[in-house]
Amino acid sequence: MTRTDDDVALDTALDPLVLALDIGSTATRGGVHDASGRQVQGLQHKVPHAFAVAPDGTSIIDPEQVTAEVEQVLDAATGDLRLGTRIAGVAMDTFAASLIAVDAAGRALTPCLTYADARSADAVTALREELDEQAMQQRTGTRLHTSYHAPRLRWLAAVEPRVVAETAVWWSLGEYVLARLVGHPLAGTSTVAWTGLLNRRTGEFDAELLAAAGVGPEQLSAPRDVTEPAPAAAPARWPALAGAVWFPVITDGFASNIGSGATDATVLTASTATSGALRVLLDGPADPLPFGLWNYRVDAGRTLLGGAINDVGRAVSWAQSTLRLSPTVAAVLTAPPNDATPLMLPYLTGERAPGWVGGARAVLEGVSAATDADAMFRGIVEGVAMTYARVADELHPAAPQIMEVAAAGRVSNDQPEWLQVLADVLGRPVTHVTRRRATQHGTALLALHVLAPDVPRAPRAIGATYEPRPAHVEHYAERRARFAKVYDALVRG
Repeated sequence: MTRTDDDVALDTALDPLVLALDIGSTATRGGVHDASGRQVQGLQHKVPHAFAVAPDGTSIIDPEQVTAEVEQVLDAATGDLRLGTRIAGVAMDTFAASLIAVDAAGRALTPCLTYADARSADAVTALREELDEQAMQQRTGTRLHTSYHAPRLRWLAAVEPRVVAETAVWWSLGEYVLARLVGHPLAGTSTVAWTGLLNRRTGEFDAELLAAAGVGPEQLSAPRDVTEPAPAAAPARWPALAGAVWFPVITDGFASNIGSGATDATVLTASTATSGALRVLLDGPADPLPFGLWNYRVDAGRTLLGGAINDVGRAVSWAQSTLRLSPTVAAVLTAPPNDATPLMLPYLTGERAPGWVGGARAVLEGVSAATDADAMFRGIVEGVAMTYARVADELHPAAPQIMEVAAAGRVSNDQPEWLQVLADVLGRPVTHVTRRRATQHGTALLALHVLAPDVPRAPRAIGATYEPRPAHVEHYAERRARFAKVYDALVRG
């Protein structure tokens, strides 16, 4: 295990301890944190996984597999006998917008549909003809999209009517895992909000959308505030958790903001993992709510405003595995921008914010016989940065008080040079949050806010701040105009 300055030895860790679990797109991770939020050395574990995908838009994962992965993490993280009963709570986040059909016995009738599953695209089209999408978005904070429950439930009713008839409840992945582990689905407010069915102002389910989806509120978990953990209920397999309360599962987006230090309306988080997002935490709902963004209720008083991007780390990984890149790409990313760089619209798995074209696919424009693999890679990275900028443009009117962009995630840690490109495209400074597992860290901090409210937290781990360079900002303004023209012609059209 890699040690960082944020690690602490178990013997010197501050009580109470919490065990935080993070179920992401590429792995299940977890580990013990002390009351200051620091990771405890030797009590961290990771189990890689991958979504099963297919050309028809399938993107799924086996919920039993993920449950087994969580069990492996719990085994590894609680195996030190010196822990005793010092762990006071267990908290979990998962990738957002997941869906599993579950029967009356608690068995999964379907795989877990991930946020990237696009097979309900026709149902999205049908619902847009039936409903007033703008009015619906003002109530729920979400658009009609294949990531959300309404079109997915409509699609499943058409293609799997027997499964739907046998379904007792519809759970997210985190609810399913918790039900298997401790007998309680425990859905946090943010998890329920990411279904697209929850009113962002009242915290109640939207009746019109429930009717359109063909589901009753009794088939969905009621939202539970993160400050309302369930009593200790760990199986005997994990004696270190005998006295631990279990927190309702939250979404990775909410946790990432907390873990990145973006805890108020002045800090905008740029999440740079397999997928990405720009998000800002607000007191109350966003007014106005731009049509291209979402605004999720995350607890009784706060909402999260922003937009998600399907392909960030996924686009980088695709380029690295497909192109014959130079041994080190740092020089490619630090080079001055060039008019000959191809223009990339990086929609490998469709677009979410701000255009919400679920069936969008990548476009590569401006390739010539002189274009090499490194130039194409630079174009892909620039294209990813420009997708962030499209979201930032929509976000500004609703959150004008933003003073800092904090970038966190695997792509920023593995390729920090790309943050200069992002700063130049956004036209504002970008600070690198260097803490690895920032999402897991945020999940731990939310639990510690309940269990240890008076213990000072360890300072945020940050690296360089990348200042935008005026000449490069001007270059990318022209590139963005070209991006918009290609988008309007080939994606929106």
